[in-house]
Order: sequence, then structure tokens, then C-alpha cells
Amino acid sequence: MSKGINILETGRNTIRKEAASVAALEELLDGQFEKAVELIFACKGRVIVSGIGKSAIIAQKIVATFNSTGTPAIFLHAADAIHGDLGMVQEQDIVLIISKSGESPEVKMLLSFIRNFGNPLVAMVGNLQSVLAKQASIVLNTTVDQEACLNNLAPTSSTTTQLVMGDALAVTLMEMRGFGSEDFARFHPGGTLGKKLYLRVQDLYIHNERPKVPVSATLREVIMEITSKRLGATAVTDEKGGLLGIVTDGDLRRMLEKNINTDGMTAGTIMTKHPKTVEAEALAIEALDLMRTYDITQLVVTGTTGYMGFIHLHDLIREGII
Repeated sequence: MSKGINILETGRNTIRKEAASVAALEELLDGQFEKAVELIFACKGRVIVSGIGKSAIIAQKIVATFNSTGTPAIFLHAADAIHGDLGMVQEQDIVLIISKSGESPEVKMLLSFIRNFGNPLVAMVGNLQSVLAKQASIVLNTTVDQEACLNNLAPTSSTTTQLVMGDALAVTLMEMRGFGSEDFARFHPGGTLGKKLYLRVQDLYIHNERPKVPVSATLREVIMEITSKRLGATAVTDEKGGLLGIVTDGDLRRMLEKNINTDGMTAGTIMTKHPKTVEAEALAIEALDLMRTYDITQLVVTGTTGYMGFIHLHDLIREGII
């Protein structure tokens, strides 16, 4: 307790109120939402998203989501619009203005300019009797019964519903465009997410050594190959370089623990046949899934020419895949 406030209960009550506002938003979706999606889908320009105050911050997030999911968008701050930034609005653009009240002075002033430009106007607004709602071609209703704050003043539930409405637009447009994981990867080449979507085994294993020994290699030769190449394993190949098996440092330890006579022992007698492999063209995340499934730290990489090398768990860690 602090100053008579139950901290946990206040936090939970805030979540409950915002969750209720989001749940109610589902019932507010109607034909206007369909018209907005169809208008944006057919747009040859960009979606100019604008707002003031907290709604401007939500607008920036919606722009980021649009751009990353295949809908070209740009943010226009309502206050900056009247000081030169209106120049970013082009003939084929759609304007989406976000406001709880729809009566902010900056929004009203922006409306008059947009009307003169003739661009289609979509309003995301919480007051259907506002100037913004009445002048818009399409209205997305984000009305909330109350804000989550005690005084029903601070934008909380209202901005949350704006955010969710923006996500609903973006996801619906994604599905209409058939926007898939490969498209997503093109727009997210950096960071962990992008790497999971585009980084392939062949991008990683080529930087490693290619340990291999013939099936007739002695135990000493096997140990030297594993040690010198620093991957914890070596492939065992036939005369043509075809993969026959694998010997890991774990295989060697387990063999020595059994006190077996190693005289005359060769790679062929130690190796594990049919080792776990991954295609060079496979995504790196697929290699990680295989390692986790079989609880191993390396995979043999194969391709059209047979054995090509190794990919190690450390390669994936280094790239931030894990």
C-alpha cells in the first residue's frame, strides 16, 4: 500500500478498463471500416496519417506498421502541417486524421486545407458529432465510454483503441495483398526478426572450416582434424567426398570412457552413420529448430555436391538468431 492506494489493484483496473474498450471496438466495426480498407488498398499514392498530442504518437506507430506491412504511409503532424509540411501531401494520397475529440484547433485548420486539396479523408475519431467526423468521407469510430485514469482525462483507453484500429487496418490490408513472410523479410532485413526470415545456412557455414577425414583415418588423425578445425566434429567421407558419417568430440570421450582398445581403430569404426544434416539453402532458423529437436550443437551441411561443411550453434548465437 502507498498513500492509501492499492498499487496492484490500480494497475489491474487500468488493464480491465482498456481491455473493455478494445473489446467494445469490435462491435464498432461496420461498413465504414470496409470502405476505408478498400480505399487504402486501391490507393496509388500513400496514406498520410496525422494527429495532434497523444494521437500524433499513435499516428506515428500506425505509419510504421503500414510501411512494414506493404502499405506506403507517411506521418504528418497536424501542428506542422500549417507551417510548410502540407507540401508532402500529393494528389493521389489518402489522408487519415486521428483525434479523440475531432475538435482540436490544429485538426480543424488542417481539415480546411485537405478539403481544398481534394484528397480523400478518413477520420479515426471518438466523437461522431465533431467537425472532423462530419467532414470526413469515411469515419472509423473509436469511441470509448471512459478513459482508464481516475479522472477520465488522460488519453489511455482512447489511444489504445486508436492503436488497435490501426492494427486492424494494417492486418486486413496485409491479407488483401497476400503479404507473406518473404515480403516481410524484404522490409525487415535488419535485427533478429529479419535474420529469422531471410538468413540461410549457406550464409553462415561458409565462414567455418570444413573438417573431414577418410573412412580409413586413424584415431589420431580424427582427433587432430577435430582439434584443428575447432567445430567439435568432423565428417567422414568416401573416396569421392560423399558423406558416410560423423565423429564428434563427444563420441571420442564416450569411447575412451569405456576403456576400449583403440589400437587399429579408424574413423569408420567410430563414426555415427546417418548424421543429422541440413540443406545449405535452408533458413538458419530451421537449422536451430533441428539442433533443439535433437539436442545437438552442430549439423552437417549438404547440397547438390554432397558434404559442404558444418553449421554450429555458435554461428546462430553470433548472428542473434537465439
